[in-house]
Amino acid sequence: MTSLDLRRVRLRSGEQHRDTYELALEPLVFGGQRYVPVPEQPEADLTISRASTGTVFELSFRGRLYGPCQRCLADAVVEREIAAREYQATNPDDDELRTPYLADDRLDLSAWARDALALALPEQILCRPDCAGLCPVCGKDLNVEPHEHAEERTDPRWEALEELRERL
Repeated sequence: MTSLDLRRVRLRSGEQHRDTYELALEPLVFGGQRYVPVPEQPEADLTISRASTGTVFELSFRGRLYGPCQRCLADAVVEREIAAREYQATNPDDDELRTPYLADDRLDLSAWARDALALALPEQILCRPDCAGLCPVCGKDLNVEPHEHAEERTDPRWEALEELRERL
């Protein structure tokens, strides 16, 4: 876990602190699949700006995750440029004016980076945009071996209902 002790960063109103940190990212479970960050410790730029009403935290880094495609289970890679911003009021009366990543003057950079990366992920992680997935009948990879199965004949007990449906 990467965290920053804000007591070491003494800022007055109007001042700014910039630095680069190595973030310790853990594997992420998304859609029931496990995705591994590569590298496990990407470099991130952190900017802390102090205002009279509170503090603004800005985090930016390049996040890359490796794991299975959610359609065909082949290897997939997702890469995102992350730019996240959090605000902590000096005297927060409301939870909206408080960042969940700050506790006891320690800013949890790893949790913040993980959440920002998870929010930037696409709806589905695919090996390629036109991934055909797996055949629902036989389970073969349709990207490698595109095919179709002959339509199965219906149970003869249902033929009377099928004829009625065709007439309507």
